[in-house]
Amino acid sequence: MVKKAKKKSEKKPAKKKPAKKKTTKKRWSQKVTETSDAMTLENGVFKKTPRAIALSLKRSADRSSRRKSSPFRSAMSMLTFYENRAGKNLSAARKTKIDKAKNELRALYHRD
Repeated sequence: MVKKAKKKSEKKPAKKKPAKKKTTKKRWSQKVTETSDAMTLENGVFKKTPRAIALSLKRSADRSSRRKSSPFRSAMSMLTFYENRAGKNLSAARKTKIDKAKNELRALYHRD
């Protein structure tokens, strides 16, 4: 029996790596946003005007009996949490809106 030599052009196809399975795991921040027991927020509160955001957060913080700190601190924490969790996905316009809402909140609580 004579063995045939492989031609250089006849290479084995490269092995493909199995595709990584996409996980649909929710992020912890999404869970906190959805199930947090600290304050009950209106739906779509962060899509409103800065003044409306501040008023809504103030109303929610003042009504909440579950918060552990002052109403101002709770409301400001929710704004900061939203800003930090959205991170690089927040547009410049939305960041500006959040900053203006923080200033409105300070004014509403007389913390200028």
